[in-house]
Amino acid sequence: MKIWVLRHGQAAAQAATDAERPLTAAGQQEVRLMASLLQGQPLDAILASPYLRAQQTAALVCTELGYERGVATAPWLTPDDDPCEVLRYLAERQERNLLLVSHQPLVSQLLSILCEGHRGAHVPMPTAALACVDTDFVAAGLGSLVLHRTPADLSA
Repeated sequence: MKIWVLRHGQAAAQAATDAERPLTAAGQQEVRLMASLLQGQPLDAILASPYLRAQQTAALVCTELGYERGVATAPWLTPDDDPCEVLRYLAERQERNLLLVSHQPLVSQLLSILCEGHRGAHVPMPTAALACVDTDFVAAGLGSLVLHRTPADLSA
């Protein structure tokens, strides 16, 4: 299984609630840039946090890729969700290529647990960063980080 992890693009600093913060124009551009790395990937599903900025990020990825299956909302992908719970949900999935669109600190912690078996390894995930973990079985420490890119890597 390949688990693709995309942090949402840059979002507005303020909104009525954190969940309602939209992407900025710069954030939209970051996402479009990073979506190019997903071209040709046989994504079976895209799951996104219910927060607006993650939903907008996932929708932009769909548009850029011509992905027509739509986005499923995963209430367990919000910033403060427990990455161990996310692992339990992922272990039940049947997809071979799955894209998760979420937030910090969840994305870094999830990558750390998947690849190192604990939350302590720091995987930098600035806005719109994309990582891919390859694993035969979804469990702590069994994944290999096969891709990690940030918008700065592509625009340099």
